[in-house]
Amino acid sequence: MSIGERQSGVAGGDDDAARLDAGIPDIDWSIAPVGARFSRFDAPSGELAVVSLGDPADPRVVLIPGVTGSKEDFFLLAPILVAGGYFVQSFDLAGQYESAQAGPVLGGHYTYELLVGDVLAFLGSGAPAHVLGYSFAGVLAQLALAEHPGLFRSLTLLTTPPEPGQAFRGVRVIGWLSWFLGGRQGAGLMIWGIVTNKNKVPLSRLAFVRARFALTRRSSVDDIVGLMKRVPDVRDAVAASAAPVLVATGNHDLWPTHLHAANAQSLGATLAVYTTGHSPCETAPHQLARDMIALFHRAERAEQNR
Repeated sequence: MSIGERQSGVAGGDDDAARLDAGIPDIDWSIAPVGARFSRFDAPSGELAVVSLGDPADPRVVLIPGVTGSKEDFFLLAPILVAGGYFVQSFDLAGQYESAQAGPVLGGHYTYELLVGDVLAFLGSGAPAHVLGYSFAGVLAQLALAEHPGLFRSLTLLTTPPEPGQAFRGVRVIGWLSWFLGGRQGAGLMIWGIVTNKNKVPLSRLAFVRARFALTRRSSVDDIVGLMKRVPDVRDAVAASAAPVLVATGNHDLWPTHLHAANAQSLGATLAVYTTGHSPCETAPHQLARDMIALFHRAERAEQNR
């Protein structure tokens, strides 16, 4: 795989995608894009809430949200990908939002085996896909690719923890504190930061993410934060796969850009850096879609040449 880098942002000058992103209005995140279809998927852990957009005959894209997130996080990104000729699906992870009833048996925990098993089952239910893993879901996507690479046409890691092991250690400013916090304590700190709007998101977005917590199981957040303190290292397997990789981040992400750049180097991936924070799918969807579609086209050309 070739290694490249793209620096994007409004400050970049003649970037149409960046200008479109700069003009994004404040939307109601509880209202789905036109044409969205909601369904349930019978995963190994239980029923997962799914949203699909576009023509199922088009090439498939699967967008996986992270911890405390949901499929709605892609309501700006998905229609752009559909307009580019793709069929887009997303689902809430077990324990999260409208998949809150999915999860382990009583007394059990949300484990890598459980969560990756759901990802593999969903990917296996349709054609091989271009997959995006957002934040923690990027960890799940890499584990799934290492186990079943044939399900992946490409992989986009969106603000995914860039280091294996104790993934929080490199977080800006407070990374050192993560060594002293257990899963539940770390989850509490994460939730507190979200509901008190430390990321300064627009008010309509804040209202949606606060309401989402009414359904999300706190135990799933606790367990996932614990999992993020022991991220398996599958970089060699990801780099060796036929699927090209994009590492996409904001220059104000939780993890500094130099760590994402080092991760992209280890994966043989393209690096895209936007003038934003941890959520480019919300704040820079046109730039992200542009770079994802370029990745898709590269993957598709490579498939034709094999």
